[in-house]
Amino acid sequence: MKIFYGVQGTGNGHITRARVMAKALYAAGFDVTFQFTGRPADKYFDMQVFNGYQTREGLTFNTSKGQVSYFKTALQASPIQFVKDINQLDLSGYDLVISDFEPVTAWAAKRQNKQVIGIGHQYAFGHDIPRKGADPVANQVMKYFAPADVGVGLHWHHFGQPILPPIIETPQVPEQVQADKILVYLPFEDPSDVIRHLCAFENFQFYVYSPDPVKSNYDNIVFKPLSRDGFQKDLYDCIGIISNAGFELASESLQLGKKILVKPLHAQMEQISNAAALEQLGYGHTMFDLDTQVIEDWLHNPHAVRVTYPCVAKVLVQWLENGMPKMDSTFIEKVWESVEVLQVKH
Repeated sequence: MKIFYGVQGTGNGHITRARVMAKALYAAGFDVTFQFTGRPADKYFDMQVFNGYQTREGLTFNTSKGQVSYFKTALQASPIQFVKDINQLDLSGYDLVISDFEPVTAWAAKRQNKQVIGIGHQYAFGHDIPRKGADPVANQVMKYFAPADVGVGLHWHHFGQPILPPIIETPQVPEQVQADKILVYLPFEDPSDVIRHLCAFENFQFYVYSPDPVKSNYDNIVFKPLSRDGFQKDLYDCIGIISNAGFELASESLQLGKKILVKPLHAQMEQISNAAALEQLGYGHTMFDLDTQVIEDWLHNPHAVRVTYPCVAKVLVQWLENGMPKMDSTFIEKVWESVEVLQVKH
């Protein structure tokens, strides 16, 4: 089977999920072409697993100082190029089209009357899950940005809905962690603000991954360039993460039993809803602005949660091989019955 798989490349979470799916699909013998949109071609990194992927401009969201600006997003959009990309993408030679919230692929498939399977966290918002920060614009973006005929939504908990657990690597839980090591990933925040809120905590070591090179004058704050391998190594033995409220990093952190503190992007319904879900489930803590007192309280709180998820990528590959039958309650329940939640104290 030949599959065309479009991935939203604005953030790294979609790409992380696609890496896991790529390995499972290739291992099963599928012929897959990946396309990424949402950032310049030279800004992708550690992409070897995708075997000659394509890039297009697509659409992306403008962010500044931790907030999404729909106005600037609209100003910076290239609708003529977007339509051109849709018209130029020929999907006639493919048996199946998959979109991880990637708009060029989704709309090109609709134009060519190809069925689109949507796989990703955003498709969970078609169901009754925790939702906050919604407004008419956000609701329309979620519905029409990358529409799918069949949406396979992913979340940390099923909430009684026909959705699946996260698609993540399932590594062994580390036997030891560094009790003072905190991983920080706040790419949409001003680095100077990040430093200002962390510098006072001299008993902790902060490893901050940033898309832009930044020099820190503090021994306990180390900035690192974006690197999948480096990031995974630091995530593996840290005690906790401070990040925006993206879905994939929190999923990996839950799998490894890390403490989680998230600062959702303002005016970004998905991230605000993710933060609400983490709080509701008791899986993490939230601050809506960088807040030194909240950070201090969280640093000295030993509570964490480890959630063991199954290999959902293999589940989906088997589903594809079986002809994509309807995901009824029996199918959903079987996937979730292997999920285990364990309270952890570091």
